[in-house]
Amino acid sequence: MPPKYMAGLSHEENLDAIRFDANNAGERKRLENIRLAGQQTSRERIMNILDEKTFVEVDAFVNHRSAINNLQHHRPLGDGVVAGHGMIDGRRVVCFSQDSSVFEGSIGEMHARKIVKILEFAEKTLLPVIAIWDGNGERPEEGISSLGPSGEILNVMVACSGRIPLISIIMGKVTGVSALAVGLSDFVIMNSINGNMALSDEIDRSDFNLKEEIKDFSKNATNHFSRSGVVCLIAEDDTSALELASDLLSYFPDNMLSKSPVLKNDDIWDRNCNEINKILPYRQEKTYDVREIIKIIFDKKTFLELFSDYASNIVVGLARLDGISIGIVANQSSVLEGSLDIKSSIKAARFIRTCDCFNIPIVTLIDSPGFLPEITQEFGGIINHGAKLPFAYSEATVPKLSVVIGKAYGGAYLAMGCKQLNSDYNISWPSGEITVMESKDAVNIIHSEELSNSENHHEIYKKLLNNYKEKFDDPYAAAKKGWIDDVVEPEMTRRNLIKALRPLLSKKEWSPSKKHGNIPL
Repeated sequence: MPPKYMAGLSHEENLDAIRFDANNAGERKRLENIRLAGQQTSRERIMNILDEKTFVEVDAFVNHRSAINNLQHHRPLGDGVVAGHGMIDGRRVVCFSQDSSVFEGSIGEMHARKIVKILEFAEKTLLPVIAIWDGNGERPEEGISSLGPSGEILNVMVACSGRIPLISIIMGKVTGVSALAVGLSDFVIMNSINGNMALSDEIDRSDFNLKEEIKDFSKNATNHFSRSGVVCLIAEDDTSALELASDLLSYFPDNMLSKSPVLKNDDIWDRNCNEINKILPYRQEKTYDVREIIKIIFDKKTFLELFSDYASNIVVGLARLDGISIGIVANQSSVLEGSLDIKSSIKAARFIRTCDCFNIPIVTLIDSPGFLPEITQEFGGIINHGAKLPFAYSEATVPKLSVVIGKAYGGAYLAMGCKQLNSDYNISWPSGEITVMESKDAVNIIHSEELSNSENHHEIYKKLLNNYKEKFDDPYAAAKKGWIDDVVEPEMTRRNLIKALRPLLSKKEWSPSKKHGNIPL
């Protein structure tokens, strides 16, 4: 039973006693198990992510009101979730943390209403949300009572989406409606040791011949990091997860009305990027790690890659350029030669739209031969999924800048933020190849009859190929048409991007009136 006002004690003594019960509402055995597992309690997680002495708690004394299944004999204060607001690095944020020591962190009626109330507060005040999930879906002991309020959680998260940053942290078992709510977040961070997430508590595996390592899919954080693409960052423990959330939030403004954050550092804005020449291969057939180029161009030690193990043929992440928060999309030539496929298109499009929501400029590094020509991709819906990418670029109204590093063939040129998709500043390195298709394929199509009737096939093919490359296999043909604003040496990339970005920060772009675009989902 909840604590009652006790006669003979002062008001202050009664308050202290009740608050003690609220702060220690969990079952003793479950709390001991949390300690043994090296985890933090729900309240400790809140206190550790927020600046000291800034937490303002709400609904601390709320408890459930169910009388079925003997629940009237156990009504812990707080009902299994700690909620409120506080500061992270001096910025006000809204946060809540599920308590797995109370009803396994499951969502009951009042538990849900607490979450809804604090999310509505975040929506009204336009403050970012840090949601710490450690709960086993809906609370079956309360029957249908929790079902409606659980739907209200989903509804208010949709209302918050695109207006304020929503960051979820998975600290324990998260199933059912909790997992569904996590899916509505902008970003998801997962504790790799104790994190456990699945929409269904019991997964039917009878139709699958699963390998050993994915039999317990939900219990392995790397599965959600590399296979499902739900998780953008994984952490080794609670402390690391909270630190990652704070770091991630630092790149975002408070809401959709605020500008991209600027955090000045000691990096020189116009420094040369000569190290790029040591990374970029002389021949396009060779590959390289585009992340090394990103680290050279952008402010030092500011690159935070997201979804690194999912669809690794494209790289997305956040960095700073002259202190300004930037979203980066880059083809990774070392994986599938940088080809675009279903997963990479979804990954990049989602990230572009997130940056656009929160006024974060986008820089695109292009080196791709096009969409992956495989029948499994066609059967999987590459037409619809691939179309997400140009849709996201075209719809985005933030500053959009691009650099053609190498190949920009056909669909890759069109889908990766080209001038025709309203990109603001497009440059190329001399190594850029902007053309309809790879030269050898174009020659085979254009001169098929001549080559088939030729006695000296090899020499004629070589001559035709060289002629085609001289005409089209460089960035200058595109530059003459106004599709490329400039051709620059790699070492000049940083200063050119910064000089182009500065006036674009005040960019205002008109969009035709409509309810919303119909992105091919």
